[in-house]
Amino acid sequence: MSFDVQIVVDSSSPHALADWWAEALGWQVEPQDEAFIRRMVGAGAAAESDTTTHRGALVWKVGAAIVSPEPGRPRVLFQLVPEAKTVKNRLHLDVRVGSERTEEEVARLVGLGARELWRGQQGPYAWVTLADPEGNEFCVT
Repeated sequence: MSFDVQIVVDSSSPHALADWWAEALGWQVEPQDEAFIRRMVGAGAAAESDTTTHRGALVWKVGAAIVSPEPGRPRVLFQLVPEAKTVKNRLHLDVRVGSERTEEEVARLVGLGARELWRGQQGPYAWVTLADPEGNEFCVT
């Protein structure tokens, strides 16, 4: 038996971080059903404090997800947490663009707000480690 996975990233501002990663990867922010949210609040199944407004739309405060335009890729959920990131990630994403595009993509991502942390190489494999706007490390390879 095999299982599907979802990648979850803790965040202090999940909707803004989902927007950033959607732009970084060329993915889409998964739409949230505003009418459903209003029905849940109206029925007492959720509180108004469980919601927020992002880009003019009512959304769940707890998080936002991005999805690939290509089927079969895992969904990435950005989940609201109260604490800020304080130590290095134990798990990170590798954005695989190919060695011929690495420098171009690093420059583009830094232009979007990423920060370059370091460069590494092992044998023929090289990568650049960046941090997203909330400090989560990821590699471009």
